[in-house]
Amino acid sequence: MPDQILYLYGGDRSWTSDTWVTSDDRVRGGASQSYLTVQTPQHARFHGHLDIKTLGGAGFASQHSLGTLSLNLGDYEGVIVSIRGPDKADGKKYALTLKNEVLPPGDDGREQSTVSWEAEFVAKKPGDVKLRWADFKATYRGREKKDAGELDLGHIERVGLMMRSFFGEQEGDFELHLFSISAFKHVPYETDNADDDGEPDLKAEQGGSKKSAGTAKWWTSLLCGLV
Repeated sequence: MPDQILYLYGGDRSWTSDTWVTSDDRVRGGASQSYLTVQTPQHARFHGHLDIKTLGGAGFASQHSLGTLSLNLGDYEGVIVSIRGPDKADGKKYALTLKNEVLPPGDDGREQSTVSWEAEFVAKKPGDVKLRWADFKATYRGREKKDAGELDLGHIERVGLMMRSFFGEQEGDFELHLFSISAFKHVPYETDNADDDGEPDLKAEQGGSKKSAGTAKWWTSLLCGLV
């Protein structure tokens, strides 16, 4: 079955750097830094340096969508992160994040924390990484939040990319090259009424059958005229 794709970033919706915002652990006194650099409309680079020493083993560096989105992905099955190649995968663990709620900045001007839904993936090699909705786990400030309920797919307000230490697992420079981020769903081939044997035919095959039947009738008429 083919996939139907809805591009969120990249693909037929060109990457633009002004639609992304930096959110690093420097807001909490850390020293990590991240960037989203647009190389071409179909090529973006999420890169930077993850520092975990300043915060005693913790740390994060992230980029997220600007403002508040109004995405309805309820008809889709998950998200594809398409990694560029052939030598642009660093083998590190990343997370794609989604949010149902985005709060205004607090009195101190800092972004207020809300529940994030994270799906982890490792950039082992170029290609498509499929993240199904079941792969997304609710987290709050990096820790799983089991009482968060369910992700509201009809009301996605933010999309993000995150590099974090996963509590001391990784640190240092990181670089992820991307074609696109898109939602996907399987679309079955269209079928027509079942044949006498109860098996449905593909419409493309039916068209061929009608053409063959018409050709057979033409040959039969010709032969009858010659006999």
